[in-house]
Amino acid sequence: MSAQIIDGTALSARLRADIGARAEALAAAGRRPGLAVILVGDDPASAVYVRNKVKACQAHGLHSVLETYDGALSEAALLARIAALNADPAIHGILVQMPLPAHIDPHKVIAAIATAKDVDGFSVHSAGALMAGLPGLRPATPYGCMKLIESTGQALRGKHAVVLGRSNTVGKPMALLLLQAHATVTVCHSATPDLGRYTREADVVVAAVGRRDTLRADMVKPGAIVIDVGMNRNDAGRLCGDVDFAAVREVAGWITPVPGGVGPMTITMLLANTLQAAAAQAGPPA
Repeated sequence: MSAQIIDGTALSARLRADIGARAEALAAAGRRPGLAVILVGDDPASAVYVRNKVKACQAHGLHSVLETYDGALSEAALLARIAALNADPAIHGILVQMPLPAHIDPHKVIAAIATAKDVDGFSVHSAGALMAGLPGLRPATPYGCMKLIESTGQALRGKHAVVLGRSNTVGKPMALLLLQAHATVTVCHSATPDLGRYTREADVVVAAVGRRDTLRADMVKPGAIVIDVGMNRNDAGRLCGDVDFAAVREVAGWITPVPGGVGPMTITMLLANTLQAAAAQAGPPA
């Protein structure tokens, strides 16, 4: 029997309706949530991502500012612009699109964003709060993955979850969020021998390695939840994930498609983080 498809587009629409209502309520109280998105350089994929983020903000009642700069922008100039946005009371979230040109240190850029406005959840402070189990802004993609898992109705307590990938943006925070949900977590990566040894025992697999067909049907436990974070191209040039979708679907219990799974949820959780940041930031209503 084929797995149930976890429709990220449909779930995203439901969540965005609530986000829009909450944004409207904040705006009525004089605090319209505001997100600033900065793009440096002319990377085509990044340009698409930022346009989608800005469009999503505008469609759901959030104030959005898109700032684009030539790839020659100096690191000092970018840091100065971030400092100005940190001080702007109309901006509650700041997102600098990665990757940045080689002459700009992304760690310096992330560290320059005020913690209260770190809607990407990438700063050392945000990562530390997540590790310690403290409240804070969570990285949007892992946050969205948790919502997708939650939508299956399956409790994570006591389940074995395997995360494929150890990046700071997805793999590591994903593992921490799963731990907070009381799952037993294994993290696998490029130096892990025999991935199937671990994934065949997993009730949940989150694949985030950036390589297509990493997770095959013979590596999946029957009935497992499979979340595909990957974004790749197949031989025909079509979008695909890290999972051999057609084959794994015949084994898993639930599975996300690519596209239409994790992608829409990432932007949705960015909106949710901006809303959370706006609600949390001090200052009386106008």
